[in-house]
Amino acid sequence: MSGEKKRLNILGRIRFNAPVTLTFALLSLGALLLGNATHGKSTELLFSTYRAKLLDPLMYLRLFGHVLGHANWSHYIGNMTLILILGPILEEKYGSANFLEMICITAGITGIIHNIFFPKVILLGASGIVFMCIILASAVSFKGGEIPITLILVFVIYVGGEIMDAVSKKDNISQLGHIIGGMCGGAYGLMYANMPSQSKK
Repeated sequence: MSGEKKRLNILGRIRFNAPVTLTFALLSLGALLLGNATHGKSTELLFSTYRAKLLDPLMYLRLFGHVLGHANWSHYIGNMTLILILGPILEEKYGSANFLEMICITAGITGIIHNIFFPKVILLGASGIVFMCIILASAVSFKGGEIPITLILVFVIYVGGEIMDAVSKKDNISQLGHIIGGMCGGAYGLMYANMPSQSKK
């Protein structure tokens, strides 16, 4: 087989295996590049959340879009590394539509609660979604009414640690997003406890 045929064969095996996860990562990358190009103006306008007038339509976009915004490359890479690892597992288990719904609901809840308690502070980033994925991934083996001990340990280590940080630190804004994400992940794990893995055709 020639070198060109080998390359074509390899390319033919590449699969867009987790559409929601990959689209989320690409949209976040686009938001970061746009933010860099506009010196952060687009990030503040579209991809971060803070309290604004109820008649401002962009406020509702920001309630969900803030999870796509990131302050810099290290912020983006840190979040996307975990999302790209855990996302495909969760899409395989719960289905792409359900996973997208989980992301949107978690983003909306986080945005609303943040705007209530921290109205003058900007929140952005997918760390709440990361925590949702971590807790939800540990609940994949949750079935038959039994609670896996791994779920308990992960919840205590991650969410418990964030609660302790929120209590001990003056700056507890990011911890709030992490806690909400973890709580949402635990709730989804309970809701979909006996759901079979989604088959892909």
